Amino acid sequence: MILITGATGYIGRHLVARLIARGERPRCLVRNIKRASNILPASQVELVEGDTTLAMTLEEAVRNIDTIVHAAFLTADRKQSAGNKYETINVQGTTNVVNAAMAGGVKRVIEISGLGTKPDKAGSYMQGRYLAEKMLKESSLAWTIIQPSVLFGKDAPFIKGLADLIRTAPVVPLLGGGKIMFQPIYVEDVVTVILSVLDDPARTTGKTYTIGGPAQYSFSQVLDELMRSMHKTRARVPAPLPLVGIGAAVMEAILPKPPITKAAMTLFTFDNTTDLNSVERDFGFTPKSFTTYLQEQGV
Repeated sequence: MILITGATGYIGRHLVARLIARGERPRCLVRNIKRASNILPASQVELVEGDTTLAMTLEEAVRNIDTIVHAAFLTADRKQSAGNKYETINVQGTTNVVNAAMAGGVKRVIEISGLGTKPDKAGSYMQGRYLAEKMLKESSLAWTIIQPSVLFGKDAPFIKGLADLIRTAPVVPLLGGGKIMFQPIYVEDVVTVILSVLDDPARTTGKTYTIGGPAQYSFSQVLDELMRSMHKTRARVPAPLPLVGIGAAVMEAILPKPPITKAAMTLFTFDNTTDLNSVERDFGFTPKSFTTYLQEQGV
C-alpha cells in the first residue's frame, strides 16, 4: 500500500487522481480530514489525520505501508511564519517521516524535492531542501529522489503567480535581468515519472532524478509566452534581486499570501535546468512543452 504525504498539495492532488484512475486506493496523510475531504475524493482514498512535524501522529499512518511518496514540503512560494518554517516542515518533517518509516517496516520512500537543491545558509529554504534529501539518503531505507524544475499546469503556483501579475500590474519586474533559465515541466508528466518510479523499484532505488521539460526558457521568455497566451502586453522594469528581496521581506511581514517571497528569490540565483532529454532518457517518453500547453490550454 502507498502512503502519500502532502496529498492535498499541487503534485499530491494530481498523483492521487492518477493512482485512483489506475485502480489503487492510496492512503493520504492530511492535517484535517474534513478540509481534505473537500479537496480529495474521500470515498476513493483512505484519509488518515496527522502531521509530519508531529512524530507521534505518524505511527498509524505508516501501518501496513510498503512505500511512502513524501511530498509534504513548505514550498518557496509560501512564506515562513511562526508555525510554518522551512526547517520545521521540510527538515524535521522529513526526519519524522523517515524515522516512522524505519520503525514501521516501510520498505521505500520516494521524496519529491526540487531542481538545483544544494547546501545554503542555515534556516534557508534551499538548506531545508538539501537537509531533507540528506536525511533520507543517510537512512537505512530504500529511496528515490525526484527533482523537477518549475511546474506548469492548471493553477501551478509559480506560473499562476506570474500570470496574475501580468493581469493586474501595469509593469512586470524583470527579476535578475530576465536571463535566468528555467525548464518548465508539466505536472502530469511529473506524476508519470513518479508512477514509473513506483512501478520499477529495482531500477530506480538509490537514484536522484533531475527532470525538466523538453525546452529551456529564460525568465524573459517565460513572460513572453504568458503574455502571448493571455493576449496582453506589459512593460518590463529591471528589478535587481537585492531590491526585490527587500520588497519581498516587507510583503511577507504584512501580507498573508505575498505575491513573492524571499525564498522564491532563490530560484533566480541559478539556472533551473537539466538535460533536455532527461525524462526521455530515464523514463522513455517526451514531456509536453510549456509552449504547447499554453497553445492548447491557455493560462
